[in-house]
Amino acid sequence: MSRAEGLAPVLLHVALPSMAVVESALNAGYDGVMIDLQHGEIGLEQACNMLRAIPRGNQWVYARVASIDSGVIGRLLDSGARGIVAPSVETAAQARAFVHAVKYPPLGGRSLGPTRPNLYQGADYCQAGNDAVAAIVQIESAAAVQAAEQIAAVPGLDSLYIGPSDMAVTYGLPGRADWEDGQVAQAVEELAGITSKHGIGLGLYCSDPAFAASAMRTHGLAYAGLGIDLLYVGKQARVSLAALEEK
Repeated sequence: MSRAEGLAPVLLHVALPSMAVVESALNAGYDGVMIDLQHGEIGLEQACNMLRAIPRGNQWVYARVASIDSGVIGRLLDSGARGIVAPSVETAAQARAFVHAVKYPPLGGRSLGPTRPNLYQGADYCQAGNDAVAAIVQIESAAAVQAAEQIAAVPGLDSLYIGPSDMAVTYGLPGRADWEDGQVAQAVEELAGITSKHGIGLGLYCSDPAFAASAMRTHGLAYAGLGIDLLYVGKQARVSLAALEEK
């Protein structure tokens, strides 16, 4: 699906252990998905099976892990994830440990042995794998924003992904997305400048399409999360029941 000028790729957060949800999202026009092993109901085996159901050529196939665990991260990458998102990173040391788990030598220490054949194409397999796979840290606290300059400078890191709801809570605000002003909005602007300076990407979770479009153009986002499958089910259920009551 073609996008209007200035609009970045969008990913659906997938919390339900369903290949059909992933297929439906991609068929509807989402550029990719973020399979959520942190907050969703998806286990490691289910996530690996879901990844295998997605064509290898899609670069926007991300998985968010619950913690920096090289075993889990390696399994997800070997099954075809093209990006791993590490939540709650607040220090450069955590970011370095994460990159070490995601990247092959010399950038990291990922073990060779993918279970999905012909995963990366290139004369130098490690280099091809490192080029194909994104190491993404989630910035979702005031402390992470303060350390973002050091985090963004970690070699091998590909992008920062902003979690606005958790970030808002650390500023004493309600836990929601789509902040047009205030401390979260200021943090997003600051992070946009930091990522641009260090030549890495910036992503942002959004719940409203209009806000997402504005943020893409204002901050030059490389990608955006837009919606969560489980929340979509609840939202549509409420709409349908409300319409029924009006009849």
